[in-house]
Amino acid sequence: MASEKILNQKKEEVKKLAEQMKEAKLILLTDYRGINVTDDTILRKDLRNVGAQYTIIKNNITRRALSECGIEGLEDKLEGPTGVVISLEDYLEASKVIYKFSKDNDYYTIKGGVIEGKVMTADEIITLAKLPSRETLLSMLAGALLGNISKVAVALEEVRKQKEANGEKAEVAEPANA
Repeated sequence: MASEKILNQKKEEVKKLAEQMKEAKLILLTDYRGINVTDDTILRKDLRNVGAQYTIIKNNITRRALSECGIEGLEDKLEGPTGVVISLEDYLEASKVIYKFSKDNDYYTIKGGVIEGKVMTADEIITLAKLPSRETLLSMLAGALLGNISKVAVALEEVRKQKEANGEKAEVAEPANA
């Protein structure tokens, strides 16, 4: 039987991890089997750059912390070596980093996770990770809007030219505050 000191230490670990998980926007469980030190260092650095942390925690402690947070449905994912990625800031950037790493390293896989309190499968997380970033989506929207505005401006200019060619005076709207 484990000593009282060790049991208290593990309870403290569970409590600390559960507190992090409660605040997290992203909790990812990964299989890190076969990862070397160089790749691990690169992955941890990339995750830190997007405000996430990557730790290796015993499955039993992770299971208890998830249970303490009321998160169910990941128990079967806690088998074998499991790395835990937690992001308190943004779930998309951290999941993109993990997805890119798993794509580049066949042995590294996403087991499942939790995004903003919702348990998600590895496939759902990968689908989200493949989405363009918020900035890219906003620039695509701005480009589409600008394209349409340009088309309207060209069409109005053509109407003006046509009216002038027919001898009609093209009316220009006066500003309301003039």
